[in-house]
Amino acid sequence: MKKSNLVKIAQIGKTVGLRGDLKLHLHTDFPEQFKKKRAFFKNDLTKLIIENYNPQRGIVKFFGFDDKEDASVLINQFLYTTIEDSQNYCALKDNEYFWFDIIDAKVYQDDLYLGHVVDIQRFDPDDFLVIKTDKNLQNMSLPKQFLIPYIKRYIVDFDKNSKTIYTKDTLDLLKSS
Repeated sequence: MKKSNLVKIAQIGKTVGLRGDLKLHLHTDFPEQFKKKRAFFKNDLTKLIIENYNPQRGIVKFFGFDDKEDASVLINQFLYTTIEDSQNYCALKDNEYFWFDIIDAKVYQDDLYLGHVVDIQRFDPDDFLVIKTDKNLQNMSLPKQFLIPYIKRYIVDFDKNSKTIYTKDTLDLLKSS
């Protein structure tokens, strides 16, 4: 298993109580994937299997970590899942996409290539695409990166097969960055 095939979906926080429970900080919009006996990977790619998860309290317990001392070694570890498991356990609605579908997508306004998505940042309540500006535009003294809010005002369409995002009014965002 290579880390490049994994998706970060949570970070393990502090211990809660004496029985090995831990606070779970989600980095996903799909908490339903945290179910008993589901396996996830931690930073060193070893598996952790959920013994119990309380979504109301955001508390998780993993098999084999039965007291506070055992569980404390997991604090600050990230949890990862595979791309395939994300696709199988997370139900997307129409016109919803995983971040890993959008990362590296080419960004166009009309016929002008603006750059490609290098990251996505969440600034509540919206997600923002971090765009690495095309070299030709950088040579015109435009910024090396800029942000596009992932909202209908700017995003016209996304073609998942060609990994292409079609936008409107985003050149203005680049110029004002």
